[in-house]
Amino acid sequence: MSSVPRPAVPASLTFLGAARTVTGSKFLLDTGDTRVMVDCGLFQGERVWRRRNWEPLSVDPAKVDAVVLTHAHLDHSGYLPLLVRNGFAGPAYCTPETAELTAIVLRDAAHLAEEDAEHANAGGWSKHTPALPLYDSGDAEKAIELLTPVDHDSPVTIPGEIGLQLRSAGHILGSAFAELDVRGTRLLVSGDLGRPGHPLLLPPAAPHQADVVVVESTYGDRLHEAEDDEVLADAIRRTLGRGGVVLMPAFAVDRTFVLLMVLARLESERRIPSVPVYVDSPMALRALEVYKSAIREHDPQLRPEVTLASTEYRPTHLKLMSRREESERLNRPGKPCIVVSASGMATGGRVLHHLKYQLPSSRNTVVLTGFQVPGTRGRSLLEGASQVKIHGKYIPVRAEVVATHAYSAHADVTQMVAWLSGMPEPPETAYVVHGEEDAARALAGRLAEELGWNAVVPRYLERVRIS
Repeated sequence: MSSVPRPAVPASLTFLGAARTVTGSKFLLDTGDTRVMVDCGLFQGERVWRRRNWEPLSVDPAKVDAVVLTHAHLDHSGYLPLLVRNGFAGPAYCTPETAELTAIVLRDAAHLAEEDAEHANAGGWSKHTPALPLYDSGDAEKAIELLTPVDHDSPVTIPGEIGLQLRSAGHILGSAFAELDVRGTRLLVSGDLGRPGHPLLLPPAAPHQADVVVVESTYGDRLHEAEDDEVLADAIRRTLGRGGVVLMPAFAVDRTFVLLMVLARLESERRIPSVPVYVDSPMALRALEVYKSAIREHDPQLRPEVTLASTEYRPTHLKLMSRREESERLNRPGKPCIVVSASGMATGGRVLHHLKYQLPSSRNTVVLTGFQVPGTRGRSLLEGASQVKIHGKYIPVRAEVVATHAYSAHADVTQMVAWLSGMPEPPETAYVVHGEEDAARALAGRLAEELGWNAVVPRYLERVRIS
């Protein structure tokens, strides 16, 4: 009796995160016999999303065969230690630069989680007794061991005979969009797409043809204003003129380096006074070294004109703060200065201590330089909160709050549509993710209207066929 070949199970994609929200990117590709998670990010921001980090995944982590990381930011890589704690043991593919930066990010995330649990237990402000970290440093180290570097633009085959190519996304150093070949179905996952005008990185590579596209929409409903450095320069002059402190919550990876370049240039152009500039973030200092190494080695993602000689990133009175004692003294600097500290959305890190001391004084200014996810302290400040809660206490907001999008590392809606329009033919479906619901729907509408695409905004945990 002859055996009849069993038909292949259709491949599917499940949206485990970043669906109608701008955080927690996790997309599960299931071919029937192989499961690959593209991005493995933590939820940040609103409590309803952060609670998802503590809930079991809809898939057994031990049955995930591989992970693909598009870049090192926490909302794309930060869940990996938890995946490992719960049984994942496969490779986590990423570019070499992403591997370096992800190791820094995961170690810092684990340290902050442990530190926050200690503070909560000592202060008695947690609802849980005892408060526990989401994961610890041991989990982070195990996850780091699984990082598997893949060179940009080098096709590789990953478990399930799936073809993978990581291509430069121009968002941060090492960032990539993933192109996967799943039994002849071509899947593109954008990760976070950069702007064409990044001061260090080349613009994103042009996408190849794809049958299915998963695209971010952080700025899916807005344009980056034609904003120059004057918003920042004016805020600095105004604050220093009244004897205050300029506090700049900044993403440790990429944004801190870019801001130092801007501050050095503004100082050299005599548009701001020469005052002490403090970088108070151990993670940012480690990331700075990775960026400097990439510039020295002429990393092909960088603009060809970028060299250490041509890239001035050191204001005259730059001070790099590595020790806790230095950071504590900086809470009361005693003189006008600029403080750059992580995290960029004020969700954790040393910037929280500085906010506690700087927010109550009207002499000071907080400058927000990046996207602020709903539910974060940064978003509350952006929306004019009169108090923010830090370490169990409400802190009055009397400081000036200034926001600038001049240094955003995300493409806006027009840049996103222009990038996708470079695809030779429309895909069968584009799934619009990693954006607030209004932003995702706006980008989907633009794709339908301007490119004639079938664009969908998926729901959390929705599963769709891709073959």
